[in-house]
Amino acid sequence: MILFLVEDERAGLWSPFAESRPVGELLFGDCLLRERIERGLGLPCSGYLGRPDMRGFDEPGAPAGQTPEVAPDGGALLWLSRAAPAWGPIPSGTNAGPCQWIMNGTVVGVSVPGGTRLSEAAARLCTPPEGAIPTEAVSGLLLGWPWELVEHNAAVLTGDLMGRLQEEPHGEDARTVADLAGVFGIGDGPVSLGPGSGVGPGVILDTRGGPIRLEAGVQVAGPARLVGPVHLGRGCQVFGGHLSRLSAGPVCKLRGEIDTAVLTGFVNKAHDGYLGHALTGRWVNLGALTTNSDLKNDYGPVRVELPGGTVDTGMMKVGVFLGDHVKTGIGTVLNTGSVVGAGSNVFGGGMPPKALPPYSWAGGGQVVPFRWEKFLQGARVVAARRDQPWTPGVEAILRRLWERTHGNGG
Repeated sequence: MILFLVEDERAGLWSPFAESRPVGELLFGDCLLRERIERGLGLPCSGYLGRPDMRGFDEPGAPAGQTPEVAPDGGALLWLSRAAPAWGPIPSGTNAGPCQWIMNGTVVGVSVPGGTRLSEAAARLCTPPEGAIPTEAVSGLLLGWPWELVEHNAAVLTGDLMGRLQEEPHGEDARTVADLAGVFGIGDGPVSLGPGSGVGPGVILDTRGGPIRLEAGVQVAGPARLVGPVHLGRGCQVFGGHLSRLSAGPVCKLRGEIDTAVLTGFVNKAHDGYLGHALTGRWVNLGALTTNSDLKNDYGPVRVELPGGTVDTGMMKVGVFLGDHVKTGIGTVLNTGSVVGAGSNVFGGGMPPKALPPYSWAGGGQVVPFRWEKFLQGARVVAARRDQPWTPGVEAILRRLWERTHGNGG
């Protein structure tokens, strides 16, 4: 049985992320959505279905290769990429014939025999279950919008970290707060440190709201306060500040105030400033004192402007959504519910528009296209500085996005 993830029509509306990466490659809890599904099913993902513009996506660690039109001889299992299972194994289904997995009354996964057209099987997802097909119930969240991912992340992260502790009670590196010289612990929640991680004197680890996990090579310098649940991916560095209810992917540099945020990876927020109720892609760089609002003055529900129209989130606290390779200049201020498209550069005085298309050069009250060659030059340099390969598939997707947004010039 081979696993494919399906990016449905709703996933395609997840701006500013869906334009440059599959939604399955966003962080949620302690891992990517794809990794969460792989972990639950016990199967590696072989590719994505449903969005031709994502073909060729070859970010390191992501599934490579083209998806076939029909299921291979051994059959295929299709799963909705935005259907996030809870911690633990997903029921394996039946060994004979098709099966469907149901989450909160909706089909989020189907298994089909070899020779089945995968596009037809994918169309059965996100629909009511068919009575004639055996079903398995699975717990989790079917995420409708990016702000729902942010809203539910803290609870999901707590479940992830507690589940991991139950399966691996001693962890990779069994140290407690008492083993860390000059570090102060508040609360009786668990703190877990991976190999090569370190916490400097003057750091406060507050676990009253949830556990704290530092992956391999994470370094936290004082003075800093981490308020759980917090998960810092491998190689992250914290230079001070107040970090709470945070999931950060690998190799992020963090400082200042960060609250209720999900940073998918390779994010530089190494200076003071506030980032709250926010979701970022990869390779985001926030200049010193960059700050966002996450609450309207009238305390009303936040509306988010997406390419398909404005959506009322129904939520009081919604921050910002920053696509891959977004950069901000020093002192940048972003409004409540701002959406900044991939590859954009935001700088200068004043508050930019709430919705910026991909590759916007926004400063001084003007928004013009960010030249492709200039963007590409900088993106390659940034990847090389973090010892990450710049892959042709990702470049092709980013180039097609530039052309769809600004034409064939450059």
